[in-house]
Amino acid sequence: MAGRLLRGCGRAAGWVLVPRSLHAAPGPCLRGGCGEAAALRAMGFSEEQVRRLLGLQAPLGPQRREAAAAQLLLLGLSAEAALALLERSPALLRMPTERLQERAAELRRLGLDGGQLQRALGRCPQLFSAPRRRMAAAVRLLRERCLFTAEQLREVLGTCPAVLLEEPRRLHHHFQYAYFRMGVSQKEMVKARLFQMPFPELRNRHIFLERRGLYQTPYKGQTQTSNPKLKDILQLTEKDFLASLACATAEEYDVFKRLLAREEEEEEEDEEDRNARYAEGDEDVDSEGSDTA
Repeated sequence: MAGRLLRGCGRAAGWVLVPRSLHAAPGPCLRGGCGEAAALRAMGFSEEQVRRLLGLQAPLGPQRREAAAAQLLLLGLSAEAALALLERSPALLRMPTERLQERAAELRRLGLDGGQLQRALGRCPQLFSAPRRRMAAAVRLLRERCLFTAEQLREVLGTCPAVLLEEPRRLHHHFQYAYFRMGVSQKEMVKARLFQMPFPELRNRHIFLERRGLYQTPYKGQTQTSNPKLKDILQLTEKDFLASLACATAEEYDVFKRLLAREEEEEEEDEEDRNARYAEGDEDVDSEGSDTA
């Protein structure tokens, strides 16, 4: 398998010649030509996988398609995982091989390596094209302001790689809500995979429990032992969450979410009105100052 992969990857890079017997092999060619199909089979792709790969339109020609597939295999992805990644993110076919290699090395430096890197890329292929500064800012925030340990950070990145795509201000707000409003420690956040649930849904579930008297706001940072575990709040399906934790119906939850959204809209409007009044007051002060002068 290793020999086949190296031969296939070498051809994609342009430094291994394909044997003459391969060119002379009889039989129909698969859409993109016998040479490319043979190279992909040499990498370990099955006939069906080769057909699917040849169906992907490579903007810069078949060599780019081979090179992208080869690079993903060298990162440790299986043939099926590499193919599925290219099908979900065909933009990877436009990326130079060097760029793919550099981004993989960068993700390793951020704490993703081995199986974690493979799983993270499978879940979140956008990591190949995300801005470098955005990812570095997210890691710095989690480490320096959220105070996750190095081991906890690796676990967060491995299970919730999309945090690297988040705008730091929103990511910090997500963390602060769980830490201060819910009284959850970093260790609990990592165990429950906090960042896998979108923040609006986390807030909806928490406030719903709180208003039903099933979740107590911590006093001076002390978590109430009677509160439901964060893992149960996050990982249960909505049906199970309502049945086992909230003891409510789907209709009650839907009504609550609509009312909460209306409350937030009214709060935003009130804040805008206050800001407008403050702005008018500043203008009046400036006008009086100019008249006095």
